[in-house]
Amino acid sequence: QVQLVESGGGLVQAGDSLRLACAASGRTFSEYIVAWFRQAPGKERRFVAAIRWSSDSAWYGDSGKGRFFISRNNAKNTVDLRTNSLKPEDTGVYYCAVTTGDIVPQSPESYDFWGQGTQVTVSS
Repeated sequence: QVQLVESGGGLVQAGDSLRLACAASGRTFSEYIVAWFRQAPGKERRFVAAIRWSSDSAWYGDSGKGRFFISRNNAKNTVDLRTNSLKPEDTGVYYCAVTTGDIVPQSPESYDFWGQGTQVTVSS
């Protein structure tokens, strides 16, 4: 079983950037697809981006495409989400999650393990 811990959230102004990190313990990311989701107040969790650790291939949801970039950090064994040009609508709790398989799913139900989340608040 893998335990996930997110970090890097905070209160920023529109246009600012943040780097979120997802760290694993118990197991490494080597066999996993690692994804980031955002949950805004009163809304369902929404797919932001995912990366397959073994191939370094990445996928993006519509909300952050062109502004958000997911990457693996081999030295720290983390999966990072660089969020650029933040907008107030990017506000929410950002969760990382892992799953395995050949297809990268975008539905939260397809992911097996989750972190506790990190809050990102973007003021206008």
